[in-house]
Amino acid sequence: MLRPPPSALRDFLTSEAGGGVLLMVAAALAILLANLPGDPAHLYHAFVHAEIGPVLTPKLGPMTVHLWINDGLMAVFFLLVGLEIKREFVDGQLSTWEKRRLPVIAAVAGMLVPALVFLFVTRGDAGLRDGWAIPAATDIAFAIGVLALLGTRAPTSLKLFLTTVAIVDDMGAVAIIAFFYTSGIDSMALLSAAVILGAMFALNRMGVKSLPIYLIGFALLWYAMLLSGVHATIAGVLAAMTVPIRKTPGAPDAVDSPLHVLEHAIHPWSAYLIVPLFGFANAGVSLSGLSLEQILAPLPVGIALGLFLGKQAGIFAAIWLSVKLGLASRPQGANWTQVYGVALLCGVGFTMSLFIGALAFPASPILIEEAKIGTLAGSLLSALVGFAILRFAPGKRRPRL
Repeated sequence: MLRPPPSALRDFLTSEAGGGVLLMVAAALAILLANLPGDPAHLYHAFVHAEIGPVLTPKLGPMTVHLWINDGLMAVFFLLVGLEIKREFVDGQLSTWEKRRLPVIAAVAGMLVPALVFLFVTRGDAGLRDGWAIPAATDIAFAIGVLALLGTRAPTSLKLFLTTVAIVDDMGAVAIIAFFYTSGIDSMALLSAAVILGAMFALNRMGVKSLPIYLIGFALLWYAMLLSGVHATIAGVLAAMTVPIRKTPGAPDAVDSPLHVLEHAIHPWSAYLIVPLFGFANAGVSLSGLSLEQILAPLPVGIALGLFLGKQAGIFAAIWLSVKLGLASRPQGANWTQVYGVALLCGVGFTMSLFIGALAFPASPILIEEAKIGTLAGSLLSALVGFAILRFAPGKRRPRL
């Protein structure tokens, strides 16, 4: 008897949970190495910034390990993000407005309120305004990893809700990167990217289902975007929109659906290699000689409070108001304490926040390091408090007979 193919969402939750735990280990190792005296710290920074070439664009110069991870491998991560977004909107938890109403409302509030908190804290320094989007992001791998540690104490409905909120959040993050963190546009390169993308959409309309053709298109699109000045990782999301999908409502994924096949193929590489590598290459902030004044500077405090206070306030208030106004129902089988715990976990902005932090202050290594401190502090606090709330939250009471 043939076994049915695995569900993309089930595979996603499983791989993201394990990958989230690995991401935590990679980030902790990076921080440890960056703060050990002598050779370990030197070797860590030498590895991350090692020039391994080639020169793909004069703007970036020789490609380093850090650039290949942030601009290259993360494009594959964003390809996966795009595939997940398309699947959920076409054939998943966001396929109808009724299903997507609560996650969309929660995600929008969960991006707006942290940004406002950040701008309020840093209002005295105009040079920090570009960091407004750093606390607006949610790290799905890290958050799902924390939920995985709770086992059955977290209802399945909350895991699905967290996933859909994070996917909508990713859409917002991609839009922010494309519109607010792009500079020095090369019109010819951008036109080339548009032609490549148009050709990929045409192939989809013609019924072409060969994945190698779309992957070649993705590689060409990535290079054109790299030359254009728009961040190259956006190519991943755009390319994903062209990959054909076959709907499988109420059933496991179709083995002849190119999108599902590609998503399943990329998941393990993203969860167990790309995201942990990104965490390892970007979390290594040196804490030696760090003063209390630096820790309490407006930038790290604004980011930390945006993630910890802004996320939970925005998301929980949005859910509560939506339920009270009859716009949506509370996630099935979850009480308000558990909903609040998940709202806290949405404040884990690790991967996306570090990524946006590097884009926000490209000319200031000091501000990038401060942004890392704020991201690490806010994410860690959100993870610990969210875990504690969910760990000790009372379960759903059984009705009396």
